[in-house]
This record gives sequence, C-alpha cells and structure tokens, in this order.
Amino acid sequence: MKKKIEHTDDGRYIIVDGRRWRTTDPRLDEETRQKLVNELMQARRDIAHAHRTKDDALETNARRRVHRAKVALGERGTPWWERPVPGVDPAENEA
Repeated sequence: MKKKIEHTDDGRYIIVDGRRWRTTDPRLDEETRQKLVNELMQARRDIAHAHRTKDDALETNARRRVHRAKVALGERGTPWWERPVPGVDPAENEA
C-alpha cells in the first residue's frame, strides 16, 4: 500500500507519516533529476550490499554518493529556494 504524501502550502516540503522532508528542486530538468535519482537509488542498494558483506569501504563510498545525490537534488545542504538561479543576477532579485 502506498503511503499518503502531502505537500506543504509553499511546496518546499512533503509530509510522510507525519515527518517533513525537503522536496526535490523543481528547477531541475527531468533528465537531470532522473539521473540523480538513479544514482541515489544505486548508492542506497550499495549500502545494503555493504551491510550484507560487511564491506566498510563500500559503505563509506556509497554513503558519500547518497549525500552528493541528495545535495544535487536539493534535499540536503543549502535549501534549493535559497540557492541562486543559474543565469540570473542575484542583485535583480533584491528589492
């Protein structure tokens, strides 16, 4: 059974089982987003494999890949809504 996913009014978070999670940066084009999601999922599978085989080096590497993918997706690090938009002068947004 699929879990119900709610979105906050500002669109910055989803709520799953009462927990708030940052959404993916909506400015990412679909191809880039999918590549990052694929990398994230592969890294998570590698973590599971590392646990089964007790491979600490693989786990460390896979956890780094998860982190990099989540930052690139806008789900970790500086919130995507606070990041500059490529090709837009930040001074133009100041009022």
